[in-house]
Amino acid sequence: MSEVKITALENGPLQVDGESIVLASDGTVVKEAAKLFLCRCGHSANKPMCDGSHKREGFIAS
Repeated sequence: MSEVKITALENGPLQVDGESIVLASDGTVVKEAAKLFLCRCGHSANKPMCDGSHKREGFIAS
């Protein structure tokens, strides 16, 4: 199994590096990729994926 690295980007999303699969609660595949960006501001219209809304909303990570 290859290594997966998750990095919290400054005032932005979580960057997931490494082959990953995001599953919905019913088990369907939402996204499969070697690099993913997951929302942590709560404003994305495409949750759980980041759509860049953190910039518009002025998200500041605590």
